[in-house]
Amino acid sequence: MAIAFSGGPDSTALLLACARKWPGQVSAIHIHHGLQAAGDDFERHCQTFCARLGVPLRVRRVDGRHAPGQSPEDAARIARYQAFDAVAGQDPSIRSIALAQHADDQVETLLLALSRGAGLPGLSAMPATWVRAGIHYHRPLLQVSAAEIRRWLAEHDAGYVEDPSNTDERFTRNRIRARLMPALDASFAHFRDTFARSATHAAQAQTLLLELAVQDLADIGMPPLIAALQRLSRARQANVLRHWLNTAHQTVPSAAQLEELLDQIDACRTRGHRIQIKVGSGLVERRGPLLHWYNHLVLQ
Repeated sequence: MAIAFSGGPDSTALLLACARKWPGQVSAIHIHHGLQAAGDDFERHCQTFCARLGVPLRVRRVDGRHAPGQSPEDAARIARYQAFDAVAGQDPSIRSIALAQHADDQVETLLLALSRGAGLPGLSAMPATWVRAGIHYHRPLLQVSAAEIRRWLAEHDAGYVEDPSNTDERFTRNRIRARLMPALDASFAHFRDTFARSATHAAQAQTLLLELAVQDLADIGMPPLIAALQRLSRARQANVLRHWLNTAHQTVPSAAQLEELLDQIDACRTRGHRIQIKVGSGLVERRGPLLHWYNHLVLQ
């Protein structure tokens, strides 16, 4: 097993606990995002800590800068998982990676999703386990609060680094952490458990919607037959169209784009009705009886 190790309190607790439970069977991966001057100090701390534990450490440097219009958090996450893929590709013995997100992180993720008007995938927050590129990922601390982790570290006299970017309130997640989490703590004693339960309910509902989308897509065909789409309820049309665009074209429609597309499908009752709508990063258009999506930028 490999532990994603930033040097912060959460990943330090996870690495220390795993190294003690499974001595000689744990390694660590440190991702240097290249985003702040302290990054080199974080790397040196991780090297020293792992050497003291006798845990092998792999360091991967990435370019975590975000593109225009992309959130810094998304850019860093994408770069991080690409780095995990690369490390695991170089070492076939790495079949599972543990991440240190905890109960507070789960609540923050759910609140972020709510603030953005997310659907069920966003409200499902973070899964405890999943598979990506053949690697099994685990989040074993999702039911443990940040305060509990820090108390445990103090009891074991384990040193860690503090990332100064975690207190920068220009980022929405940090504002949630600094302002909303204390208010929730003061008002709802068990909010971590109840929020996690809501996220679980959302994840279960999303699983059912995905199963229905797979069945409906098999019925309407790929690319979708407009007449077959029209036989479905509007909600099922939306569900299967999201699934088609995501699985076949790796694009996600905005709520407004999807509503416009549904209106056009409903109005498409004559042979000459034209559909051409921007959806995600491309266009959906009618070609005869079928809907097609293509990236118009590639064709220019």
